[in-house]
Amino acid sequence: GAIEAAIGASREHPSRVIVVSLGDRGADSRLDAEIRVGGDAGASEVVVLSLVGELANHPRSVVTPFLLPDTPVVTWWPGAAPEHPADDPMGTLGRRRILDARRSCNPGTVLGRRLATYAPGDSDLAWTQVTQWRALLASAVERPPHTAITSVEVTGPTESPGVDLLAGWLRSALEVPTRRRIGSFEIRLIRDDGPTVMALDQNGNAVLTSPGKPDGRVAITHRELPVLLAEELRRLDIDEVYELALRGVTEVEFEGASA
Repeated sequence: GAIEAAIGASREHPSRVIVVSLGDRGADSRLDAEIRVGGDAGASEVVVLSLVGELANHPRSVVTPFLLPDTPVVTWWPGAAPEHPADDPMGTLGRRRILDARRSCNPGTVLGRRLATYAPGDSDLAWTQVTQWRALLASAVERPPHTAITSVEVTGPTESPGVDLLAGWLRSALEVPTRRRIGSFEIRLIRDDGPTVMALDQNGNAVLTSPGKPDGRVAITHRELPVLLAEELRRLDIDEVYELALRGVTEVEFEGASA
């Protein structure tokens, strides 16, 4: 669950984890609190706040006294995020706001909404999930042959915000026509002397194929939620590349799906 993921991430980033649960706003006002220290709290202090009644309309006021002074705050929505994260009362507390497009009830349109409401400090675990692929693709672009890339084709599942963001990132970074196809995962960097292709083999390894070169294989590890969250917490500055990827998605040609 979300609390366990935050505790797992705290082993790399000791922190105070404040969990806010909003209950029935029509009930009598009540605040239930639980504090966990040591043991199953990992390297963090965990404060669980359950807000019921009128208190559920003022989570920021309830949370603020529990914040540590002179310590950066990161706001994370494990499930569906508000439409305007930066304007949300809890979002205004955070230097960084971590979203998860994979949890959206409308994954086909979520990135368009993310771009429309983007503010510096926003990030997304769907973007974090493809970090390994971004590193491999950056290496593939630098790998001989050094002939110009004329277009890109990105293939993946229909509703996969991470794959869509990969396509948007390549569109922004390479400034060439980029097409998003539906099917088994594959990325093709088209050159005049033949494509550089990155795909997955039956063992889940990344296979890189280039004209006149032996195939390269790289193990791709499945990263669980605590690892993704820990990666996000390593940097608290603005993720400008994520913004470029969001903007790039609007310039990608989609086949069989809408963005």
